[in-house]
Formats: sequence, structure tokens, C-alpha cells
Amino acid sequence: MDFFTDAFSGAQQWLFESLIQPAMFALGLGNLLVDGYNATGWLLVGLIQLVVLVAVIGPLQRWRPVEAVTDRATLRTDILYTVIHRLGLFRLALFFSLDPLFDQLFGALRVAGLSTFQLDALWPGVTDQAGVSLVIYLLAMDALNYWIHRGQHQFEWWWELHSLHHAQRQMTMWSDNRNHLLDDVIRDVIVVVVAQLMGIAPSQFVVIVALTQLSESFQHANVRIWFGRVGERLWISPRFHRLHHSVVIGDHNFGVLLPWWDMLLGTANFEHRFDATGVRDQVAQGRDYGRGFWAQQWLGLKRLVGRA
Repeated sequence: MDFFTDAFSGAQQWLFESLIQPAMFALGLGNLLVDGYNATGWLLVGLIQLVVLVAVIGPLQRWRPVEAVTDRATLRTDILYTVIHRLGLFRLALFFSLDPLFDQLFGALRVAGLSTFQLDALWPGVTDQAGVSLVIYLLAMDALNYWIHRGQHQFEWWWELHSLHHAQRQMTMWSDNRNHLLDDVIRDVIVVVVAQLMGIAPSQFVVIVALTQLSESFQHANVRIWFGRVGERLWISPRFHRLHHSVVIGDHNFGVLLPWWDMLLGTANFEHRFDATGVRDQVAQGRDYGRGFWAQQWLGLKRLVGRA
């Protein structure tokens, strides 16, 4: 673990000093170097994820595809969404718009004597062991993501945004980030606020987000893979998540990393099947969810106000 940590830190330092820092000075952003260094870490994580997608998950899709991908235009749009999110462009926009508000909020709380809650401090001694604290926070964040995901489906106004994610008829490893940007803003605000309140260290937060994103890319892959009767109940597979996108089954399998929350709350479906994906009104009634990036974003806003 120390080897990988040191290697990542070295690569982050090199990328920052070689590319990001000179660019920030040229743009007159020298007062934001600390934030720029942190952003470099997210950029590096995104680059690593893209390498894994192309070098590992991509060959799996060609090896055992569920279906032939014939609509290359929608695939290119999904790739655009992935690049925007994984290379930090969306996070950069949030940094300039929402991060200052978060800093003021939590700064005011600390001035008022209200410190953030340290979840791992509930088990002193145990959480001092390597990795235990990370596992506790990963479980907590995964439970949060389960409830966020259920909310995206159960609140009608939120579903009008989230339905864009489900409107991909040919799901691939690029489909995870196919979301309405407002949907992403709402979700990220909830995640960041809860993570701050729980006291997750920034380094742990990066690891949890990176692991979650990479696993979700694999779950969306166009690959006929499942983990067996036991494995399916330990970690979410492409088969398990494809049922969530199924036109036939629908509102099951809301888990993001672990199927445990679905199992506990009665929303798990472990049928061994690989259904067609999409939204029911899209398939049955031909409702338009847009083909290009801007069309999809605009139609999402129109659905939100009841005009599409």
C-alpha cells in the first residue's frame, strides 16, 4: 500500500509542477496553488480510471458482450460525459461555484463551536488499525449512495432528471456518467456535506470516490458477467446492475457497490438474466430523451418543469 501511495504522490507532484502550476501562474491563479494541487490528484485519478476502462474493461466487453453496439453516436456522447467527469471538468466548475459556499458554511459551524462528527472515533483503538477506518467510511458512504439512488427514482421531480441516465438503450462502460448535470450537482452536494459531517479525511474521500466510480463503470459494461451465487451477494456485478436498467424489471437493485442494502430492504433481484435497457415510456411511447449532449441537458430541464 505504501508503494502505491508513494507512486501516486510522486506522479501527482510531477504532473502539478510540470503542467498545472505553470498554467495557474499564467492565468493569474497563483493564490490557489493548494487547491490546484488537490485538483491535480483528481485529474490523475481520472486518467488512471480511463486507462483501466480502455485496457481492462474494454477487452472484456469485446470478449463477452451482451449485445452488439450499433448506435455509435450515443456511445460517443457517453464518452464525452465520462471525459467531463473523470478528468475533473465538472468538479472544477463545482470548485469555483459551490466550494466557497461549503467553506463558509463549515467555517461558520467551527466558529460556533460545532465541530464535524468523526464516525471512526466511535471505535477507538479498532479504527487505528490500517484500513479499518477506510472500510467504515466506505460502508457509510455506500449506504448513503443507496438512499440517494432510491430518491432519484422515487421523487418524481428527481426522476425527470435521473431518467436520462436510464435512457441509454445500449449500455456500455461509458454509460455511468451519462447524467443530467443538475442531477449530478444535487447528488454531489449531498455527498460532500455528509462526508464533511462524518469527518472523512480528504485522502480517504478520494479513494472511496475513485473506487466507487471504477466499480460503477464496470457495472455498466456491456459484458455478460456475473459473480456466482455467493459473489453476487458480496459485490455488485454487471448482471445485477443491468437488471436495475432493465425495461422489464426496473425499480430494484439500487445499490452502488454492495448489494447488502438491497438485500436488507427488500429491493434486491438476483434473477440470472440480461435484459434490454432503457426507460419504459421511451420504449413504449417513443418519448424523446435526446441524442446529443446539449439536447439531453435541455430536455431534462423541460421534463423537470413538465414541458417535455
